[in-house]
Amino acid sequence: MEDMLFYDRMQFAFTITFHYLFPQLTMGLSLMIVYFKWRFLRTKIDKYNDAAKFWMKIFALNFAMGVVTGIPMEFQFGTNWAKFSELTGGIIGQTLAMEGMFSFFLESSFLGLFLFGEKLMGQKLHFLTGFLVFLGSWASGYLIIATHSWMQYPVGYEILENGKFVLTNFGALFSNPWLMPAFLHNQMGSVITSSFVVASIGAFYLLNNKHSEFGKLFVKTGVIFGLISSILVAFPTGDWAAKNVAKHQPVTFAAMEGIFETEDGGAEIILIGQPDVENKKLDNKIAVPNVLSFLTYQRWDAEIKGLNEFDESVYPTNIPGLYYSYHIMVGLGTIFIGLLLIAGIQLYRKKLYTTKWVLWTLMFMLPFPYIANTAGWYTAELGRQPWLVYNLLRTADGISPTVSSGNTLFTLLGFIGLYALLGLLFIMLAVKIIHKGPETTKHI
Repeated sequence: MEDMLFYDRMQFAFTITFHYLFPQLTMGLSLMIVYFKWRFLRTKIDKYNDAAKFWMKIFALNFAMGVVTGIPMEFQFGTNWAKFSELTGGIIGQTLAMEGMFSFFLESSFLGLFLFGEKLMGQKLHFLTGFLVFLGSWASGYLIIATHSWMQYPVGYEILENGKFVLTNFGALFSNPWLMPAFLHNQMGSVITSSFVVASIGAFYLLNNKHSEFGKLFVKTGVIFGLISSILVAFPTGDWAAKNVAKHQPVTFAAMEGIFETEDGGAEIILIGQPDVENKKLDNKIAVPNVLSFLTYQRWDAEIKGLNEFDESVYPTNIPGLYYSYHIMVGLGTIFIGLLLIAGIQLYRKKLYTTKWVLWTLMFMLPFPYIANTAGWYTAELGRQPWLVYNLLRTADGISPTVSSGNTLFTLLGFIGLYALLGLLFIMLAVKIIHKGPETTKHI
């Protein structure tokens, strides 16, 4: 049973990690495409329209990869997690079906019109199709996170005698106190990813004296969007989400902050440390006294319960993984703010395009928002363990009892090989689009 659970979790973790490399760019990029198209309508300057069409090509490639890698995850609910689907399908099926029927088709339909319908529709309708692509991509994220939020903080349900969950209040799914903080925090993380991708490609063009006019536009846009979103991802959205965890999942909050013992007179915030779960302590820690209490409850002496206050049966399954994921996310987020603030100052001083060390840094920072967003999702998922539905359904009780660990391992290896090929194909196509650069055309 333990092997079955381990491989089921590993397979889902691998497929969803690879899949989310693509939506996190498309959601943020759709907003920036709408911005470029809006700027074109306002100014009639062709480079904004050309920029919108260039980035929509990248969007379309990411969207296609997201679809291809997203479908296997849906099947895993039936193959590897049949008991979970049987018990909770009446609730999570609502939001997942809405995501597929409404958001996906809205996004995909108007993506085609944006790519191929500019001459037919004219510029205002072309802008509208871009806006509807943006609306579809963000609605998709909203409905997926509504599903995830119910698993983190179940609301509006009743459990029947046979153990099945049924929905008693449809509106509760969308008024869940977990939903809006998680959604806004996730979307700001997505905008950070797209901002760094846009800025890094712009920096690449400037450093190579290639497509320099677009390079300046991309760097400027990426830095501005990135600075705003990196601040918003920390406050208020990150602060709001963390307070939700402290209120509704206090044992998770203690584990991700590395608090093993309840401290008198206020809790310290850990900057550096290595969790020793066996001895229930942090090794080599560097901490600032009382700051965590203030950030969480706006009181320097507020008590935050340590892991010693909880039964070990409800501890997160992987405390070191949770702790490191959380601190990687927070650490990278802090670096993003610092770097983009420096870039913003240089932009204001009109020196950004000639400050090569900043351009090089922006270019090489491209993978790190992906790492930060992945670490953020690992924090949420590892924090909920050992539960599929928090405090109601354990992960071990949700797997498919008839699917052997050998079958799951075999298909996991198949996914790894197939996704490696897909990843290579994606990189080749993306590099080709980027190398060619935006096409300069006169507006219609």
